[in-house]
Amino acid sequence: SPDREPFQLPRGKLVGGSSSVNGQVFFRGIPDDYDQWDQNGNRGWSYLDVLPYFRKSENDLTFGSDDFHGNSGPIPVRRYEQDELLPAPKAFLEACMAEGFQYSEDHNHPESTGVGPRPFNNVNGVRMSVALTYLSMARHRLNLTIRGDVFVQKIVIEEGKATGVEAESDGETFTIEASEIILCGGAINSPQLLMLSGIGPRRHLEELGIPVWNDLPGVGQNLRDHPSAFLLYDSYLEEPPVDSPALQVGMRYTTPGSDFMNDMQMTPILMTSEHRPANVELEEGRHYIGFSVALQKALGSGEIRLNSADPSDHPVLDYRYLTHPEDMRRMREAVKQCISITTREEFDGILKKRLQPVDEEILSDELLDQWLLSVVGTQHHSSGTCKMGPADDPLSVVGGTGKVKGVSALRVVDASIMPDVVRANTNATVIMMAEKISDEIDVW
Repeated sequence: SPDREPFQLPRGKLVGGSSSVNGQVFFRGIPDDYDQWDQNGNRGWSYLDVLPYFRKSENDLTFGSDDFHGNSGPIPVRRYEQDELLPAPKAFLEACMAEGFQYSEDHNHPESTGVGPRPFNNVNGVRMSVALTYLSMARHRLNLTIRGDVFVQKIVIEEGKATGVEAESDGETFTIEASEIILCGGAINSPQLLMLSGIGPRRHLEELGIPVWNDLPGVGQNLRDHPSAFLLYDSYLEEPPVDSPALQVGMRYTTPGSDFMNDMQMTPILMTSEHRPANVELEEGRHYIGFSVALQKALGSGEIRLNSADPSDHPVLDYRYLTHPEDMRRMREAVKQCISITTREEFDGILKKRLQPVDEEILSDELLDQWLLSVVGTQHHSSGTCKMGPADDPLSVVGGTGKVKGVSALRVVDASIMPDVVRANTNATVIMMAEKISDEIDVW
């Protein structure tokens, strides 16, 4: 959008990746997400196929072990009880139910829809990242070395086989050799690294002077995300303690007229922590409440391109948010729904005034669309840029076990291989995918 300034896209460049910086919402997609993957040629990725790996990864402190939850996995998952809810999240839950939405005690149940407590991988104020859970259990292994401050610049390919990576650390460039390379750079860095290594769209690579090892046109394409807009309110409430949770409850629901179940998320956020949009300026010492509306099943998609052949240059990200008219319509309806919910009596004494969008920006659909184009941003769930798919899919990059087409001894295992982003926060699904593909690897 020409009306939208470029925005920041933080990611986790540390041990644990983005699980060490995300919102800690341990939220699964709905069964149809994974069933669609399977039906589109990714056999073995249906909901029933992946459910055991969801259960394997978690220790659900609320529901324990049942048909849909596990209690012996490394990642503890909890939900806030009703008596733990702060005034604004409690009012949101009650207002949504008064508006006609059903209560959902478990957003990870396969039939879940409606409003309820979010599942979190944060227990007693401690972020249960994969660094603290999975890696802590494995650090003692003699066949595992964890190194930080290492910048991988390219994959070494010899005669169609990945044999190692070129990396830099403390000013020294060196090669690390391995019998198999597993790339887990995420939906932005994984396609970037493949293209820097000569794996990607031939024309784009040749324009930058990069020798082409494998012409894979799908690398960097199919950039998926959850387009998000943010409604901001001034509040009557006093500022809570700095350790108060920013998120407690949320709603997943189907936009009226949509063909896709649970295609929208709505979440109240306390604006007193680091969880705030970069374009929102908040006065110090005041209490604000925000409401995120995020489209979970966008029809539009974008692409990632290299800026240059220099690994230190950030790639060009073009999300093309709300370019599909149905995406715009559903986001418009979600903003209207959020305004309707926040004007209910349950928010009396809590919400003082809506600061964005202002009344003049919602007088017509055209004006509301203009506002959306000026503020739409990321929900930090980039996916799909090294798409998993069958061999006859021209845009697929990897097969069902993460192996890169046309190059041996090379896999990608991260959010980039999702054929489409799931209708939920992505961390739980990425961990599930890693668990599942690790079962396919013969030797560790």
